[in-house]
Order: sequence, then C-alpha cells, then structure tokens
Amino acid sequence: MASVTAATDWHDWHLPYDDDTSPLSRRLRLVQRHINDWLDGRTESSLRVVSVCAGQGHDLIGALASRSDADRVRAELIEFDPRNVAAARIGISGAGLNGITVTQADAGDFAAYGTAVPADLVVLAGVLGNISDGDVRATIGALPRLCASNATVIWTRARRHPDLTPAIRGWFADAGFAEEAFHAPADVLFSVGVDRFHGQPQQAPPNGRIFTFVA
Repeated sequence: MASVTAATDWHDWHLPYDDDTSPLSRRLRLVQRHINDWLDGRTESSLRVVSVCAGQGHDLIGALASRSDADRVRAELIEFDPRNVAAARIGISGAGLNGITVTQADAGDFAAYGTAVPADLVVLAGVLGNISDGDVRATIGALPRLCASNATVIWTRARRHPDLTPAIRGWFADAGFAEEAFHAPADVLFSVGVDRFHGQPQQAPPNGRIFTFVA
C-alpha cells in the first residue's frame, strides 16, 4: 500500500484470505491464474515484475511458489505498511523465492520505483479502488513510465455504484493498452482486468506523486 489518509488497518485487511470462499480469496486466485498465464506465454530467461502496494505479496508469491521456472522472475514488491513488509518477506523465504525482494516505500511516488522498472508485468491489485477517481486516471496514465515494451498489467477494482470500470477500461486504451481479459463475476463486486501495453515506454521520473490512498 501507499501512505494513507484514513485509519484502515492494512495488516488485518488480509484476514479474509484465510477463508477460501471469501471474495478476496476468489479474486486472489483469479489474479494468480493470470500471473501464471502470463509466465506461460513469455519465453524469456529473465523477466521483471513490480507489484504496486503489494500488501503481503500473496498474489505473486502464491503464483510462483509451485513453478519450476520461478527463478526467471526478478520481482520487487513495493509496500508501505511495515507489518505487511515483514509478512511478505517471511512468505518469500518460506517459498524459497530468491528472485523477489520487498521494498518498504510509498508506491504512490515515482521515487519508489528506481530499481523496479521498466517492468514486464505490473501487478496493480487492490489499488484502483482505494484512490480518488482522478488518481485512478492519473495512475493509468503513468503506467507507460513503469512498463517495458509489451508489458502486461493485471489490475483490480470493485464495481460499487457508480461503477468506474467502464471508464477505467477506456483509460487503459487511451494510455496505449489493449485489453486481454476482463472478469466481472455476477455474484460479487470485484473485477479483474488484464491489459497488454502496445505503446512506447517512457522513462520514469526520479520522484513525483502518482496517487494517494484515501481508504
């Protein structure tokens, strides 16, 4: 997560993962599936991944833990909450994933990405629903500064009224992305999108605000 303006306990936020039937667990499995699909579709010997507001890293750690080719991935998890950082490091160590590091930093500032980009995969789970609509658009517009050529972005967003996902999908297109998947299950509010970058990568500035958490 990034620095916040509300008193959300972002460590306890992860508790629903303990229930395999919870919407959060269902969303996690869908994100992990797309991470695995992405890896299956890339043949390079080395791939760079960045997870924005990574929390405890369940999505990437869970996807890589059972893969024989996990050492192809060099990933950086960017997370602000020190308890989540500690939990992610424990998970990485337990899974034997030597290619993943955790950086305690504000993912809403370009300064956090100095060693993490350009990335071949950007995991943007749990971000777009916790920032203002203006920051959602700005964050999508900033992705060409985080993405390598032909990069993939996996993102999530709840569809509470008013549903912003139609606008989000349009903003991805405006930023040079082509949609590869969009899931909006009828019995839950979450959605998961997958977009491939076909634009021209841009250099990330050394610092500058991308977004601020508001919930």
